Amino acid sequence: MGFQCGIVGLPNVGKSTLFNALTSIKAEVANYPFCTIEPNTGIVKVPDYRLSTIAQYIIPDKLVPASMVFVDIAGLVKGASKGEGLGNQFLGHIRETQAIVHVVRCFSDPNIIHVDGSVDPIRDISVIDTELIFADLDTVQKRFASLQKAARAGSDKKAAAVISVLEPVKAALEAGRPVRSLGLGTEELELIYDFHLITAKKVMYVANVDDSDIGKKEPNAFVKKLLEYAEKEGSPVVQICGKIESEIAELPDEEKLSFLKEMGMEEPGLYRVIQAGYRLLGLETYFTAGKTEIRAWTIQKGAKAPQAAGVIHTDFEKGFIKAEVYHYSDLMKYKSEQAIKDAGALRLEGKEYVVKDGDILHFRFAV
Repeated sequence: MGFQCGIVGLPNVGKSTLFNALTSIKAEVANYPFCTIEPNTGIVKVPDYRLSTIAQYIIPDKLVPASMVFVDIAGLVKGASKGEGLGNQFLGHIRETQAIVHVVRCFSDPNIIHVDGSVDPIRDISVIDTELIFADLDTVQKRFASLQKAARAGSDKKAAAVISVLEPVKAALEAGRPVRSLGLGTEELELIYDFHLITAKKVMYVANVDDSDIGKKEPNAFVKKLLEYAEKEGSPVVQICGKIESEIAELPDEEKLSFLKEMGMEEPGLYRVIQAGYRLLGLETYFTAGKTEIRAWTIQKGAKAPQAAGVIHTDFEKGFIKAEVYHYSDLMKYKSEQAIKDAGALRLEGKEYVVKDGDILHFRFAV
């Protein structure tokens, strides 16, 4: 499934550094605003130790991890919604994403230019939010009058339903509040889905800190401010050092572990970014396992077996009959599929079965 996160932030906060480390695509990184001219899109492998563990008992030809897509656009500046800078040209590229990764500078370095002359995470967030709110308001206003007219005529029930959601959305945007602050439900969000409002998306903040902050028990003053702000909003914060993550991404696999130990880290900070993205989007993983491959598949929490099958191919969902199911923990306990069957832990589930994180599935279907 095409789960995508859009990366936003001011120029020179470490967006492209983060993107490079995540994807190893090597977007241009430079110490001046707007060095990212074209939007960059990268597919990121989702780290999951369970893949290699399953392979100890079901030996495949290859392992295929799940993936997420990250989209990096030019840094936004004050006035971007009115055409200032370059970021406004590419807002369309993040309208299709499911969540926003907002990179915030939480370090001081006189050698790295800040577009506003000083480091202030809350002010920086406000600048970005304001521009995204203006962009969303522009989108809403373009269609609001015609929808309102159709709703008042009384003949278009869909327009009436949409305008009932759009009116409080427009009011919130005009008051300088993001759409997500309204706490809209799933059905309400579906009614306005084709507006692709950026501020309706869930957001997580990535605090980009100096390498001297890594390993410290106490976050620095900038991060503390960000944590307080994010807590009120109900958004997660992941603290990383973009400089270190870039170095880790460049290392051969055999050298990464020793470098992490040297830095006092158990895993790359980017793993936390990806995992936080999964939690933010309400995602989980199931597996298919056989001699050809062991593959991780991404689904929404609460997905039923036919929906999970549809992630592999739409024909699997249309022709779904049953799913053979056991859990990762069953394999760890019994050590083989045959032993799982002998123990009666292999189940046949139907269309109403809600797939669990860590399930290992084999689908029966007819086309």
